[in-house]
Amino acid sequence: MTDLNVQRQEMSNSSSISHFLLLPLADTRQLQLLHFCLFLGISLAALLGSGLIISAVACGQHLHSPMFFFLLSLALTDLGSICTTVPKAMHNSLWGTSHISYSACAAQVFFFAFFISAEFAFLTIMCYDRYVSICKPLHYGTLLGSRACAHMAAAAWASAFLTALLHTANTFSLPLCQGNALGQFFCEIPHILKLSCSHSSSLRELGVSVFTTSVAFGCFVFMVFSYVQIFRAVLRIPSEQGRHKAFSTCLPHLAVLSLFLSTAMFAHLKPPSISSPSLDLALSLLYSMVPPALNPLIYSLRNQELKDALRKMMT
Repeated sequence: MTDLNVQRQEMSNSSSISHFLLLPLADTRQLQLLHFCLFLGISLAALLGSGLIISAVACGQHLHSPMFFFLLSLALTDLGSICTTVPKAMHNSLWGTSHISYSACAAQVFFFAFFISAEFAFLTIMCYDRYVSICKPLHYGTLLGSRACAHMAAAAWASAFLTALLHTANTFSLPLCQGNALGQFFCEIPHILKLSCSHSSSLRELGVSVFTTSVAFGCFVFMVFSYVQIFRAVLRIPSEQGRHKAFSTCLPHLAVLSLFLSTAMFAHLKPPSISSPSLDLALSLLYSMVPPALNPLIYSLRNQELKDALRKMMT
């Protein structure tokens, strides 16, 4: 009977929360405005870069190939992730506030998990695209036809939706009794879990996390295997020009992949002994804001076809 009363009290505490308090990035007004300008610059860079890539691929007939189709999808995930977290952070920095409503926090968790999961899925598919293009060029049209590309894109968006739905539903079914202050500038699942007082719900979230981590690790192993085969094939190309062309198509994807994985994995897998609010904030900025801003720049600098299309579109 006592356990039942405790559970009812926990659910009452959870249902009474109408908003969360996000981490203020600065204490002084000048630093708040500086953070607003920083967020504005990063978001504008991401919006401009991804928007140019989407426009170039959509308008350029010679860019209607699997590689650029998946690049367009990646640009959409970058736009979605940056638009999910940054506007609220900019609003709080500009107006000196720190609150976010319960429903807005749930929506932020869902869409951020959705776009981050979709980005990882499309990076995996783009790795497969590079593998087939370099290691099995004669079968490229068969393995990556229009129907196959559509099926892979649909699977990526569907798996991202399912992952986001599972995490969001499980996270916001938790009874919260540790207050409503989040140690982050956006609603991030690990910081919401710290407010939970239910061990069974935490174990359920752990099960969901283990499942998604296992799938992500499988994709990571596939990427490593693919790039080992890709580099072995490239090094066997006799002409220097052929090797340069192969590397020029692989290096942008490898740079984007390394940036995204290194920051995201370290942010979520670092030991608690080195955790601190300032380090958590810096890592979250690195994996949530920097990749969407740099991805278009990395791809446009290393891809000659994309640079030509952008130049033609601009002139």
